[in-house]
Amino acid sequence: MFTARFPLLHMRIEWRELIQGLVVSLSSGLALVPLLTTAFGLTFDEAITISMIHIMLNTSSVVIFGEPYASGWIAPAFPFALAFVLSGADSPTERFQLMTALTLDFTVIVLFLGITGLGATMVRRIPNALKAGIILGAALSAFKRVFYDDIESFIAMPTAMTLALVSTLVIAFYGPFQEWRKKNKIAGFIASFGLLPSFILAGVFGSLLGEFVFDIQMGFLIPPIGDMFDKVSPFAIGFPSLEFFIEALPLAFISYLLLFGDLLTGVALIEGAQKHRPDDPIEFNLSRSHYSIAIRNALSAVIAPFFPTQGILWAGGQVIILERWKQGKEAIENLFSGISAFYYYGIPVAVMFLPVVTFLKPFMPIALMLALTMTAVACSKLAFQIALSKNDRFIMALTAVVLTYFWG
Repeated sequence: MFTARFPLLHMRIEWRELIQGLVVSLSSGLALVPLLTTAFGLTFDEAITISMIHIMLNTSSVVIFGEPYASGWIAPAFPFALAFVLSGADSPTERFQLMTALTLDFTVIVLFLGITGLGATMVRRIPNALKAGIILGAALSAFKRVFYDDIESFIAMPTAMTLALVSTLVIAFYGPFQEWRKKNKIAGFIASFGLLPSFILAGVFGSLLGEFVFDIQMGFLIPPIGDMFDKVSPFAIGFPSLEFFIEALPLAFISYLLLFGDLLTGVALIEGAQKHRPDDPIEFNLSRSHYSIAIRNALSAVIAPFFPTQGILWAGGQVIILERWKQGKEAIENLFSGISAFYYYGIPVAVMFLPVVTFLKPFMPIALMLALTMTAVACSKLAFQIALSKNDRFIMALTAVVLTYFWG
């Protein structure tokens, strides 16, 4: 059921997506680096290496397994997972063991529910109020992480952070701008680059005001795979205890609900755009998706555990690529070439060029902030669309607060 595609042979080079991906996709893929070096005890080179492995596993979804989605984190689960691991373990070793337990629990759940078909049934039977509460809880957790737990990062570069945040929210969510971009070619052109304009604004003003300090180094990064493996892999630091596996189960189940929502969203987005591209029919296969996710998470758990980096959909990237895909074969030859170019064809060579990585280093806290904030806004909107009655919204709010401030 899997279909591998190779650059040049099966996928045309889509230059606009490739250029955008080298900045936006790479910065987002490296967004965990500041966190990995502070809370998880890795060196900068080791953090880059583990992120490179995450990128390769993620892009294998489209390049090797043949999934038609711009894969990414299970973004709504990320704030939960981070709070759960940081509060549940004190040392970097225990935190990686807890990440391993969470990832393996999730892998087993995805495999079982995917093979049996019970996943769809379970998702349908959960009350809307509870679904909405879980999703709103993810939004609150993300807001809390950005504007409370990690407020020092915001204070360190207030202008760059604020400009990046406001411009991203305007381009992605502000209604009048969405209408204007349809009528104005310049606005449409800017919006077609997704998060890139926000990064440019942050970089320019951050540099002028001294908030950005660039320390560009020449040469190549030799990934310290062995050193990283010794610090993160369960084969080196030991497998988690049974207690860790039991503690991680509730969050693994919640993450599956969020994953299934991402999967449905991905299908809906492509189906909505498909009428514009009858020449490039897209095949959906839920079994293939479940196997792909399970395999990637299983590999991540034993090589580079960090849940939940191996999800099914980066909604922002998917929307950006679909907008270009709808414009016809001249814009993007086929959906797979567009997604693969955005992820520079699953070959993270750029990570090994020190000038590229060190240039992007100041952008990494901004990339993490934008990822969490966009997750929070999107989840908030979705939660209020699901919970329609007053009673449902009360239960939603109560569930969200409990999940954010008391559970885990």
